[in-house]
Amino acid sequence: MPHLLSTTNLILHDIEIPDIRHDNSLAKPIRDIGPGDKVDVVITNPPFGGAEESGIEGNFPASYRTRETADLFLVLIMRLLRDEGRCGIVLPDGFLFGEGVKTRIKENLLEEFNLHTIVRLPNGVFNPYTSIRTNLLFFEKGKPTKEIWYFEHQLPEGYKSYGKTKPMRIEEFELEKKWWNDRDNEGFKPYCWKVSIGDIKKRDYNLDINNPNNVDETEHMSSKDIIELLEKSMKDNIESIEKIKRQL
Repeated sequence: MPHLLSTTNLILHDIEIPDIRHDNSLAKPIRDIGPGDKVDVVITNPPFGGAEESGIEGNFPASYRTRETADLFLVLIMRLLRDEGRCGIVLPDGFLFGEGVKTRIKENLLEEFNLHTIVRLPNGVFNPYTSIRTNLLFFEKGKPTKEIWYFEHQLPEGYKSYGKTKPMRIEEFELEKKWWNDRDNEGFKPYCWKVSIGDIKKRDYNLDINNPNNVDETEHMSSKDIIELLEKSMKDNIESIEKIKRQL
């Protein structure tokens, strides 16, 4: 179905013979990727929140093996890009603060690529399909990361979240476009901030860094902190229920 839809979409945009391969990009062992397979640009919104079929992770180096689809796609892209190749990718919050395999992937990414920009997206971008918060990551191959610029995408006035009847529109990115080549402009200060590679290493490659210019204290909590708070709340609720049961 995605192959059919994307082919139809390109035909409707005057590309008479779309060159779209119907395949699972993760099915080929990445050690078999040669110079002829490499590309200059990758733009992708890989599937996330699910698990790949059994055996797929065997196509990847042992230190990067996981069933998480988005992680595997990122490793594949890192291998596919030529020197000075560029990538723009959508990734969930879980990748930013994730540990284990995710930490090893991030360490390699920051050593061999310049991860120069992360755009933090608000709630509901992919509603009603998923409520998982997402980010846009932009990186180039060939130079290590020295600092990462963050930009907090703003919800339109009157919106509390995106949804099926209130989808994100391309026009909303005009602010990011103006900021892209003028990052030190004081006018953008409420929305952007930068973090050095030294600070990121001190955080053990946790990239889940919220806007320090936001005066709302609730916004300073990372996704990991929120999850831990929810887990504690659930545990307290279960203990309360057990206590009531014993009294009854």
